[in-house]
Amino acid sequence: MDTVLEERKASIFAQELGCGGDGSSIGCERASVSGAVSQRACVYCGARVVLNPITDAFHIVHGPIGCASYTWDIRGSLSSGSDLYRNSFSTDLREKDVIFGGAEKLQRAIEEIVQEKKAKLIFVYATCIVGVIGDDIEAVCRQAEEKFGIRVIPVKAPGFSGTKSQGYKLACDAMMRLIRPHYDEKLKKCGVNILGDFNLAGEMWIIKNYFHRIGIPIVSTFTGDASYETLIKAPRAAINIVQCAGSSAYLAKRMEEEFNIPFFKVSFFGVEDTTNSILRVADAVGDAAAVKKAACFTTEERRKAESFLEIYRPHLTGRRAAIYVGGGFKAISLIRQFAEMGIKTVVVGTQTGKQEDYTVIRSLVDADTVILDDANPAELERFMRETKADILVGGVKERPLAYKLGIAFCDHNHERKHALGGYEGVVNFTREINLSINSPVWKYLKEA
Repeated sequence: MDTVLEERKASIFAQELGCGGDGSSIGCERASVSGAVSQRACVYCGARVVLNPITDAFHIVHGPIGCASYTWDIRGSLSSGSDLYRNSFSTDLREKDVIFGGAEKLQRAIEEIVQEKKAKLIFVYATCIVGVIGDDIEAVCRQAEEKFGIRVIPVKAPGFSGTKSQGYKLACDAMMRLIRPHYDEKLKKCGVNILGDFNLAGEMWIIKNYFHRIGIPIVSTFTGDASYETLIKAPRAAINIVQCAGSSAYLAKRMEEEFNIPFFKVSFFGVEDTTNSILRVADAVGDAAAVKKAACFTTEERRKAESFLEIYRPHLTGRRAAIYVGGGFKAISLIRQFAEMGIKTVVVGTQTGKQEDYTVIRSLVDADTVILDDANPAELERFMRETKADILVGGVKERPLAYKLGIAFCDHNHERKHALGGYEGVVNFTREINLSINSPVWKYLKEA
């Protein structure tokens, strides 16, 4: 274990390390170790991940132009309407602005967007430089709202101010500022909000179609294929369901406290989780007809998915998978999904997992599975080699590492262009895993 930093040992559970206890005491929800080259993104990125898919919102990045690179097509989020969300607008702060302040420049940027683009909703992000020089973006946004009569919401997200999870919370706070004025306790509540789904490759449309077929109305979606007009209806919903717990559980808790909307976590990855989630939502809605339709729908879809999986299991059984994703709930679903294929998970890690996530993960994997929180590339490389992983499921930052090691790879992050959620996602995911893990290229690499 000489290659593992002493400060990192508490965040790794492996038998040979003799740390992590029973798996529930793994070190998590803390700042990354300096110099360890964490795979996490910054606070600003965490906030932008959540807010970016709002289709008619304008995003002004108050900072250097480099921070605005998170823009067109860097996410697979799809829109049924406007494509405005794919653009970034930047104040492009320079040396002079750092010295004398950039508040005036931000005021002009907001005014230009309002006049030329007829904006209804603007998010203003304070990046690292703004956190240092101290521009009062709260005051600028407040003055703009009063002057133009639209929503201009500050997101104070200097990258150095915490972790990616802190960015998630800032985004949730921004959405509460947006929807709170539209809450009316006298309005009758009905329907469901879907939180934590960003319509990557159209997955939100798949899930909404399921609920449409069983007669459950969807009020708002956070934030995949969302718009200003749909988001402000969110306080009318009777139930919130949370797909990505890491990014949206905080928002669900805030809505429960302020709007009295109960919530629970769901997952639409894999046959088991998709089926259980649909049935649970139908039962929570309390409509007898919807419960009956949900039972019939899931029974038929599960039968078709199982028949499909039966074809591929002989090609996948006995293979070994490594998982490194953003949130703990996704990792849990992937472990179950690999088990459905006959694949053993030998390494599993997350960027933003919580103690309760790791407790569940520990209960799902074998005793010799390595569990990591906020891993760095050196740790991922070491444990994938030692466990003889055949495939890594991760994001864009992990792809080069897998290929350099001669290990198959599957992108399960924000950049992907094909749906992996729902029953359709089971088909796509299984085919991709099979094509990647059984590609003849690995044979030639090993021979070389």
